[in-house]
Order: sequence, then structure tokens, then C-alpha cells
Amino acid sequence: MDTQRLILFAAFMLVSMSLWQSWQIQVNPPPSRTQSESASNSANNANTQPSIPSGNDLPSVPVNNTTDNASSVQMSTPSVATKMASGQRVRVKTDVFEIEIDTIGGDIRRVALLDYPNDVNHDPSPVVLMNDKSGTFFISQTGLLASNKESNYAPDHNVTYSIDKSSYELGTQTEINVPLTWTSEDGQFTLTKIYTFYPGKYEIKVRHKITNNSALAWQGHLYRQLQRTNIEQASMFLHTYTGGMISKDVDGFEKIDFPEMMEVNLNRSNKGGWISMIQHYFMGAWIPPQNSTENYYTRVTNKNTSDPHYILGMISAAQVVNPNSSLEMTDTLFVGPKLQLHIKELAPGLDSTVDYGFLSVIAHPIYWLLDQIQNVVGNWGLSIIFLTMIIKGLFYKLSAASYKSMAHMRKVTPRLKAIQEQFKDNSAEKNKAMMELYKKEKINPLGGCLPVVVQIPVFISLYWVLLESVEMRQADFMLWLNNLSAPDPYYILPLIMGVSMFVQQKLNPAPMDPVQAKVMMMLPVIFTVFFAFFPSGLVLYWVVNNLLSISQQWYITRSIEKNG
Repeated sequence: MDTQRLILFAAFMLVSMSLWQSWQIQVNPPPSRTQSESASNSANNANTQPSIPSGNDLPSVPVNNTTDNASSVQMSTPSVATKMASGQRVRVKTDVFEIEIDTIGGDIRRVALLDYPNDVNHDPSPVVLMNDKSGTFFISQTGLLASNKESNYAPDHNVTYSIDKSSYELGTQTEINVPLTWTSEDGQFTLTKIYTFYPGKYEIKVRHKITNNSALAWQGHLYRQLQRTNIEQASMFLHTYTGGMISKDVDGFEKIDFPEMMEVNLNRSNKGGWISMIQHYFMGAWIPPQNSTENYYTRVTNKNTSDPHYILGMISAAQVVNPNSSLEMTDTLFVGPKLQLHIKELAPGLDSTVDYGFLSVIAHPIYWLLDQIQNVVGNWGLSIIFLTMIIKGLFYKLSAASYKSMAHMRKVTPRLKAIQEQFKDNSAEKNKAMMELYKKEKINPLGGCLPVVVQIPVFISLYWVLLESVEMRQADFMLWLNNLSAPDPYYILPLIMGVSMFVQQKLNPAPMDPVQAKVMMMLPVIFTVFFAFFPSGLVLYWVVNNLLSISQQWYITRSIEKNG
């Protein structure tokens, strides 16, 4: 097995995984709509009605709970279902955000990411990550749940807040506060929700200040939740995970996918951690204080429709606010791109939302190395080239062993064909003669196979790094390649890759089986068509790797043939 076969095998594994994932979707499709990042669709959505959950989207109210341990929370009957109402929109603009906050619930209803255009060539308007329109529904909500009957103040995300201004802009300030206030009808209880935005940051500080001027102590819980609909995959060959993810243990994580949410409601206690709703390149996440105890939950509304709403949230331990006193609780909301090195600093394990699959232990160091190269060269295309060269250098001796074995096999191919012809009717004698030839010429038939098998996990890990890293999204390289996350518009890279595969075949021993030889001749064409739909950053890697392999294999083969 040479490097060409390694590439074919690795690609086959990737295609198999993609087809398996796509088949799972086909045989058990989640009710969903297609999400579009384009501004034209966003504009069209602006003329449609907000998505309306038909079921209750509130977490169950904790009752009879006087402990600070969220794991002992007992859930009562859910409250009456409510519609997704809309009030006054408060617009906030920073250097990275355009955000709309609704006075109903103080929810974040729309988030546009100014540094991430939908399409650098055709649609430069920003990606709208959060939206409360049907088909692209994804919002953030918070509220209070009262847990003692004597004090029934419970401003959940259905109440209406008041605000002094309808628009805020960060400008040159170091931060900007957006306060929303709800006051009970008797004027004795106030909840102030304060969003704080910072320049260049996708994390938002969210403070809930409770002021209790009544004669009774207030007891209750703060909940924070993300609510969204599912989205269909844009490509059957490049399936990425969309759904919930929560922290587990110290640095661990667990995926809570939409079918799982549909089947059972999550109810789990956790110390600090985080919850998130992720999709390709982007996510929303709630990060509580890491010393707090939270109860993670899920629920689904619109279950029996084509547009179910999936909710992933967390509820704080019981909080008590005595008469004539106040309490402030602070959390972090992240809404933006999954910049791995940045989100890693926000909470332990949050960088696992960059989903590299089962080879994450290899993929993370590869990403780190790629990022270090990028910091030097300043071009992601060049970074991919240099990373490929480094990896190729690390495996140089292994590849050399494979190519030497292949070169020796190529030298004895005529003799192997003669043996095959001589003993075509006697398999036992044929195998015996072939093994004697291998022994005489000191050839290990597996010598070209075993060394490169070790490299397969690295190749697959690099595939996921290039596919999942948001830095690759619309990254410019050179000439016509101004979006490494999109297929080559002129199919030049896939054609070069196909030619390089054909050249590699000519350097290898020709298969003795005529049928196998014909199949091998067809593979460069098949994979050229296949890779025409792959992101150009991935194809760039394959092209560079092939060219380096050809150079190394040609040199080794020529040296062996020259020395006899």
C-alpha cells in the first residue's frame, strides 16, 4: 500500500462516515427547515411572522425546595402555554454585533455577526446567527421562577420590560450597558436585566438584579435557556453536527441531539459548566459562575408539527431575597464563531464545541500547529501548505519505507507475473514460489502497507480540522481561491489532484489482475469528480500531499532502480 492508496482509503472512510450520517438522516429525518445565512433570505424573513411555539416553553417551576442543591429540585406541573409575542425592539450595535433585544422577556431575538459575511463573492451581508423568524428560529431567553406561594413574583420571559432607549451603540467606549426593568404591579418587586457588551468580544455579560421591597422574603430560581429549530445540512457529503451540547465532569462534554430531546427531557445537576446549541462554525452558549450549582434541562415544544422548537437550559439553585434587600446574579452569554483558542478561556471544555469527532486528541494539536503557522505567514492557504509539509516531514521515514517496498515490488513484478502464469492452475505452488521470491529478494509484502496505516488517523484528523475550523470559512488564499471553505469555482484544484493521482499510479507496480488495473485507472476520474464538491482548503491539502508524495516516491524509486 503506498501513499496513494492511503489517501484513497482515508477518503473512503470519510465518504463512508458521511454516507452513514446522511443515511441516518434519511431513514430517521428530524422535522426541520433549511437555515439560510444569506441576507436575501433574512430580508424575506423580516416580512414573515415570528415563529410561534404551540407548547409551553417555560421550564417547570421548582417547588418545595429550600436547599441550595439543584439536584434535589422537584418539578411541578408546567404552566399554561404562551405565544411567542413581540414588543418593542431594542437595537444594539458593537464592532462585531448587530443585536435586537425584545422588551417581551428581554430576550435576544436577533444576532448578526458583522465580521462574517454570508458569501464573500455574492452576498456580503452578515450572517444572522439568531433570529425569531420561522425556519431560522434561534433565540436566548432568561427569567425567574418563584418557588414559594407566599411570594409569587415570577417575571419569566413572557413579561414586558421597560427601557429608556430604543438603540445603543458601543462606538469608542470600553463597554456599554443595556438595562431592562420589570416592576410588579404593586411596585414592591423589581427585576433589572443588564446586558453588557465589549469591543471585539462575542461574550455578553448578563446580570439579573432582584430588588425585593415587599414584607416577605422572595424565594425562587433563575433560568437561562436557548431555544431553536433544527436546520438541514447543506451537503450530504459534509455533514456536521447541529444540536445541543453540555459540559460533563471537569473538561468533558456530552452531545444532547434533537432526537434525544424529543424522546426524553434532560434533568441533571452540574457544578458550573456550560450549555450550548451548536452548528457548523457558530454557536450560542450560556456559562454560569463555575462555583454555582445548576440543573440542566431540555424540553420540546411543537412536538407534533413540522417545526418543533428544541430548548436547552439551566436553572440555578434556590435563591432567597429577604425583605428590603437585593441580589445580583451574573452569567456569560456567548453568541458567535467557534474560535477555539478564545472560547477555551471562557470555561473548561468549551472548546470541545468545535467538533473534531473521535480523533479530537490528535486534531487539537494539529489545529494548534496550524494556528501557529498562520500567526507567522498570515495566510490560511499557505498555512495549510506548510502544515502539510511538516506532517509529511514527520512521516518521511515511514513513507520512505513504504516507497522502498513498492520500488522493490515494482522490480520483481515481471517475475511475479511469470510465477503467476507458470502456476495458474496450482494456487499452493504459486503462493510458495512467490514467498520464496520475497524471501530471496528480502521483500516484505506488507512493508508498503503497515508504515502508512499509522498515518491514517492523522489524515482524518486534519480533514476534520480543515472542515470544522471557522478560521477556514471564507479564508482567502490567492488568485481565484478567495474562500477556502467553498469548492473551487473553476475546478482547477480537483483537476490537479486527479492528475497527481494518475501520476502516482504510474510510479506504482501495475496490478497483475487486469480488472483491478482498470478499476485503478478509473479512480483518479472518480475522485476528481468527488473532490470537486469538497471545500478548496481540503483539496489544497490533498494536492500538496500528493505532489510531495510523488517527489519522494520518484526519488526513492529512481535510486533503487539505478543501483540495481
